[in-house]
Amino acid sequence: QVQLVESGGGLVQAGGSLRLSCAASGSIFSRNDMGWYRQAPGKQRSLVAIMTSGGRTNYADSVKGRFTISRDSAKNSVYLQMNSLKPEDTAVYYCYTQGPLTGWGTVWGQGTQVTVSS
Repeated sequence: QVQLVESGGGLVQAGGSLRLSCAASGSIFSRNDMGWYRQAPGKQRSLVAIMTSGGRTNYADSVKGRFTISRDSAKNSVYLQMNSLKPEDTAVYYCYTQGPLTGWGTVWGQGTQVTVSS
């Protein structure tokens, strides 16, 4: 069973930057998509960014131009560089993976809190 472990969350002032990391327990990039969702208090979990197994990326409109998803296959890790952070980016951020290497089900990380103060 693939496991995902996130790190890098924290408290930052508006306009600042954070980099989230997600380490997978196995080599899954070659066939699985990976990405990030977030969930703010009282709201549904929503997609932030995705990188397909082929390396294509897609972003939520609200983060385009500010967030960048990347991966390091040698480290079995995916990253989310978040710049120009806004208070509305405050949420728990979850790493996920989906694809044939996880039986087409979705595997989630434990989540990491990002808080942006105004």
